[in-house]
Amino acid sequence: MTLEGARERWVRTGGVELCVAELGDASNPTVVLVHGYPDSKEVWSEVAGRLADRFHVVLYDVRGHGRSSAPQPLRGGFTLEKLTDDFLAVADAVSPDRPVHLVGHDWGSVQAWEFVTVARTKGRIASFTSMSGPSLDHFGHWINKRLTRPTPRRVGQLLGQGAKSWYVYLLHTPVLPELAWRGPLGKRWPKILERVEKVPRGDYPTSSLPQDAAHGAWLYRDNVRARLRRPRPDAYAHAPVQLVTPLGDAFLSERLYDGLEEWAPELARRTLPAKHWIPRTRPDQLAAWITEFVTANEGGAVTSTGAGTGKYAQRFGGQLVLVTGAGSGIGRATAFAFAEAGARVVAVDRDAESAVRTAELARLIGAPEAWAETVDVSDGQAMEKLAAKVAGEYGVVDVLVNNAGIGLSGSFFDTTPEDWKKVLDVNLWGVIHGCRLFGKQMAERGQGGHIVNTASAAAFQPSKALPAYSTSKAAVLMLSECLRAELSGQGIGVSAICPGLVNTNITSTAHFAGVGAAEEKRRQKRSARLYGLRNYPPEKVADAILRAVVRDQAVVPVTPEARGAHLLSRFAPRALRAVARLEPPL
Repeated sequence: MTLEGARERWVRTGGVELCVAELGDASNPTVVLVHGYPDSKEVWSEVAGRLADRFHVVLYDVRGHGRSSAPQPLRGGFTLEKLTDDFLAVADAVSPDRPVHLVGHDWGSVQAWEFVTVARTKGRIASFTSMSGPSLDHFGHWINKRLTRPTPRRVGQLLGQGAKSWYVYLLHTPVLPELAWRGPLGKRWPKILERVEKVPRGDYPTSSLPQDAAHGAWLYRDNVRARLRRPRPDAYAHAPVQLVTPLGDAFLSERLYDGLEEWAPELARRTLPAKHWIPRTRPDQLAAWITEFVTANEGGAVTSTGAGTGKYAQRFGGQLVLVTGAGSGIGRATAFAFAEAGARVVAVDRDAESAVRTAELARLIGAPEAWAETVDVSDGQAMEKLAAKVAGEYGVVDVLVNNAGIGLSGSFFDTTPEDWKKVLDVNLWGVIHGCRLFGKQMAERGQGGHIVNTASAAAFQPSKALPAYSTSKAAVLMLSECLRAELSGQGIGVSAICPGLVNTNITSTAHFAGVGAAEEKRRQKRSARLYGLRNYPPEKVADAILRAVVRDQAVVPVTPEARGAHLLSRFAPRALRAVARLEPPL
């Protein structure tokens, strides 16, 4: 996705000419995207293209960057006051009669904090989405608070951010940054971004990078020391603010935003497991968040604020979550739990009608977007097509929940090869297909993620009545452990959820080997009645799944009997073997 086809204009202000690009219908609400360092407006191309269908999207090269001219002399030409003049000139040119929605990344966010907190811009900004760039005034107060009232925790936070800011010190040195960027660093920067930040190749960075980076060093020199020493006492945001914090940011600590509510009374927080350059690595998620926030602040009808209402909303809001077996039971409850947390949900089930119903209800509960997909997880080719479609239309999945499964009861000798194939195809191969296809996409993106595989207490509790089912779930448990070890270095967590007796419809649809149709139906009804009397709701399993992702837990037994069996499997396996010999109720 590029800026080809964008309408271009030039805006003259303060002795420089700014190159401004516009996409979308100018009668729609205007969203202004401000790039950071050492970027140009092309860093936003993936996000801008996704917003252009609904908004009037405006991007401009900051003075001295891209195709915008540089001030002369450079020293003193990049102050926040002059950058504010530039923003107002662009806003007046592209949206003279309506306030604009502001979005900033890195130094684009730093300067945008200035725009949204100074009196002369009041009424010109309808909302502000900030990512990976604090207000220098807020940063100065944050430092002063930790210096004047130190505690071990505050000192640790100060030292931690000080270490992350190593590049700021280098940019204040004379001449060296310019020489580095115009020399070897400028040539190697695209490969560094690709290797370290996992930024995909494309129309970014542009050929102007060495010059942009050399000029941009003055953003730091003209502003950082002065503002940190004497932060403004009145730096209060006069528009709603959405803060997006990538948890893997190598340059900014999450703690840097502690107490931000004092300065931004209308603050919505979002976090995501990603690195610094999220406009390039997470365009789908950012576009979804920006769309929700802008629409909400335009007074439009929205199904969700994008923040979600669940207790894990800050963690999962806007993330893309795919759940298999989402048509009922634990899968549907899990889809709803992620929807309540503000996640975008892909509900997958072999029953098309059930998947559609889950997606519809997920949107009502709080999902910004929800889609239904129909697939048999045991069909490898169908799963490959699903993975390609999801990546192409919705983005790379952040959380994968391999939940689809079937039940099978009966003695080993009553279980036919066909029975074995069916249960292993769904319960094991369905999980393998999901991990292989969606896990590979996560790994290639390089921004982390999480895989949840639904196993069972039967994975560690042997039973003479469940040889095939228990084998399939034990395999899922071991697969999860192996994958967890393999993917840990790539920031991808893997959890195995092991429920006990949960009140779902798996019992009423389970196959009982070695008996006739009438007897099978009777046993299905009896099992369903027993599970109903136990009445452990699938919503509790769903909550355990979300908690497992947040805490990156490896193996999570759910229900008291599952926890008990797991404990015995570790410390008293002979007791479990004795239980396994008991005759099951018929």
